[in-house]
Amino acid sequence: MGIVAQPPAPEIPLQAFLVSLGAVALAEIGDKTQLLALVLAAKFRRPWPICAGILIASLLSQALAAALGAWLAHWLTPAIQRWLIGLSFIAVAAWALLPEKIEDADVAPTRGHGVFVATLVAFFIAELGDRTQIATAVLGAHYHPLWQVIAGSTTGMLVANVPVVWLGTRFAARLPLRATRLAAAALFALLGVWVLLR
Repeated sequence: MGIVAQPPAPEIPLQAFLVSLGAVALAEIGDKTQLLALVLAAKFRRPWPICAGILIASLLSQALAAALGAWLAHWLTPAIQRWLIGLSFIAVAAWALLPEKIEDADVAPTRGHGVFVATLVAFFIAELGDRTQIATAVLGAHYHPLWQVIAGSTTGMLVANVPVVWLGTRFAARLPLRATRLAAAALFALLGVWVLLR
């Protein structure tokens, strides 16, 4: 009696998009770029150009991170990728436990620039090397197609930041940042353990 090969598990439509959206939105909670969005909203009180600046800065930042992750994936074996992804999620979980602070110096000056340009520059610089960018690089190494990772991680940034911009200081005063940081850390730790054990 021969052994019948099992067909591969069907891929979930838009899986890379949905995983990237969820992971980045969680990683952004309480992050310094979310606090920067709040500072920009309080300072300029012009939500449309601020949201547009966040969109473009996030798209550029996440595209760079995902492309770097995909490039690195070509050089790593699947087993090494699994360990790096699992350990990276656990590291992001630990990082999420640390409260973020934003200094006034992190906000780009507005002389000669509009609110959109100030937001774009400040947000892009603040995002460099941030935990959401690192999470996107890890996702870009593991999930395909790459456009879904970029679209998902950019959407995750908007999901986390647009409400902060629109609701401003009233939203920030009511948001239990410590509780949300702990919940995000727990979810990332669970994701990391799940990746390592599968």
